[in-house]
Formats: sequence, C-alpha cells, structure tokens
Amino acid sequence: MSVERIWQAIAETEALEDIELAKPLVNRSAQSVKTREAINFYTPTFKSFQTSEVSVCGKNAWPAVSITGARCKLQCDHCKAKILEPMIPAETPEALWALANRLIAEEGAQGMLLTGGSNHRNEVEYGPFLETIRRIKDSYPHFRFAVHTALMDHDQARSLEQAGVDVAMMDVIGAQETITQVYHLKRSVEDFEATLEALVATEMKIVPHIVAGLHFGELLGEWNALEMVARHLPDALVLVVVNPIYANPRRPFKTPDPEAVGEYMLELAERLPEDFPLLLGCARPAGEVKTRLDSYAVLAGFSGIAHPADGMVELAVRLGKRVQVTPSCCSITIGEEVLGEETAGFTVDIQRLMEEKGQAPARGRPIPIPVVAAN
Repeated sequence: MSVERIWQAIAETEALEDIELAKPLVNRSAQSVKTREAINFYTPTFKSFQTSEVSVCGKNAWPAVSITGARCKLQCDHCKAKILEPMIPAETPEALWALANRLIAEEGAQGMLLTGGSNHRNEVEYGPFLETIRRIKDSYPHFRFAVHTALMDHDQARSLEQAGVDVAMMDVIGAQETITQVYHLKRSVEDFEATLEALVATEMKIVPHIVAGLHFGELLGEWNALEMVARHLPDALVLVVVNPIYANPRRPFKTPDPEAVGEYMLELAERLPEDFPLLLGCARPAGEVKTRLDSYAVLAGFSGIAHPADGMVELAVRLGKRVQVTPSCCSITIGEEVLGEETAGFTVDIQRLMEEKGQAPARGRPIPIPVVAAN
C-alpha cells in the first residue's frame, strides 16, 4: 500500500484529527509484510466496552474467572493482583462447576477465561480443578476454556490438554532483570521458554502474550521474547502494553512510549511469518496513548485488536480492510470458523453515526462500513 494512501486514510479519520502519529512509523508501515484484507475487533466481556463504532459486547458470553479470587502470592510490581479483583471467584472445584452451570443456563456463556494468582514459583495451581474442567467439557462440549497457565512443565501441560482446555496462554519474558526485579521471582528466562515449548507440544491452541514495557515501563526483554516465540511458533501472539495505574506507587512504572511500542509492532510483523496471527490484547493504557497504539497496530497489519479505540473501524475500512467484530476473548477464536466470511453481517455508516451523536461529520468522503458480527 502506498504511503500516500495511508496518510489519506489517517487524514480522513475524524477520531485521529488531533492525534499526531510518528511519520517514520507510518511511512515504514507501507512496507510492512502484513497485508491482511481483514481485521477482527474483539469485545471480551470481562471489561465494559463501547465506542461510537463498536458496541456488540456479547454480555456475559466470556466471563473471566479466578480460581484464587483476588489472591496472588507473587505480587509483581506491575500488577499487585489488581487485575484479579474484578474477576468472578471460583476457589473450589465445586464452585467452578456450579458457576459454569449457572453461566451457561442463565446467561448463555460460550466459554470462560480461567486464571488465578500464582504461587511463589509463578505457577497457578490448577491440579485440583482439572477433573471439574473435564466434567464441564463432557457435559457441555461446545463450552470453551482459555486458561492462563503461568509456568509449567510438560506433564502439567499435558494435564491441561487432557482436561479439555482449548487455549493456553502464558507471558513470555525475555529479560532476567525483569523476572528478578519486577516479578521478584527466582526463575530464569529459560524457564519461560521451556513452558512455551511444553505447551506447543500439546494439541491445545497456544497463544502466548508479550507485555511491552514490563520493565517499569521500558522495553527491555521484548526482542528476546520475540525470538523465543519465533523459535517455537505457537498459534498466535498477543501483545499487551503495561498500564502504570496498577503499579505500586513506591516502585512506579512510566507509561510506555507508544512510538517505541509501535516500532516493536513493526518488528513483530516483519520477524514472524506473513500469515501468523498478531493480536493487540485488552491490557494497555487509555486515552490518547491507546489511540496511538491502536493506530500503529492497524497500520502494522495486526489481525485483531481487543477493545479498539474510537476511529479504528473507520481507519481500517479506509485502508481497504474488511472488519469483523467478535464478542469474545481474542485468544480463543484463533483458527475457528467464527471468523469465516460467510457469517451474516451488518453495515455501519460512520457519517450517519457521527451525525446522530452530534459530532462533526467525517472529513473524508462518507463510506459504509461493512462489519461482520460473529456470535
């Protein structure tokens, strides 16, 4: 795609009117190897979400559940277990069974993100819950589990597979300094790569995460993490960005530089295979930083963005992409028919939407926005 067309699409997207994108990054994106015709915007329901463009949230379809409630022994500096607090607790196998039955019967849940706080070795202790996960899968074959594994060995990975877990996720950390200083963990970079290797050896879909800015807001081990992913080539990769609001004030994180993260997005696009799914996950800073990050992800050719900033649907379509909206966790839909072109859809007219909200009309020509709503 030409540089001129990219800048025209940016100029015509009203939500980007006051957003200054880095010229070298935008220009470099014209040579990106990711030339996908489609982009998927995900609206998982463990966060409230709506923009002027996307409001199909599939309420209660994909709840986030913690087997430890809000407790985590690790207490990493970037999180302090705050991310667990809004999740639904299910701290015993019996509670998980009862919760799954209620969510399916009363709220139409299609699956869940299952996670929990870690022990001091960065392990989530799923052992007592495996039989219950298997029981739920046997009772409701279409119900899907996306599980955040933390660190584990080959036997533990196979146990998750045998329990019926559909998607396994883990954070890939590439700097020993980050493991020691941020996670306060006596584990090695090699332990993280060994976990990835063990997971990829199973039949589960494996969707690791790389956290940009994990070292107190600076990018440090992200390039090594990329090389680890490239060596083992899982089913997809989710990039998330540290949000400093969760950090301990005594060890503050700065907001990662969106241009540095944008450069890293292009590195991901150029280093990994052309058809490899790259996703921008839920966790990232809000406001203008989010808009810049999301814009760089669209321009880099990411295949999906969770909870997109306002204007991203319009930007994607002005770049000639087909837009899809899926009300689920981005990690669970990789390779599924839910992304098929034959899915029934609807159209959104950006011009009309803005007029209804009393906003100024789009500065470019009015365009109908084809959106595939996958349920």
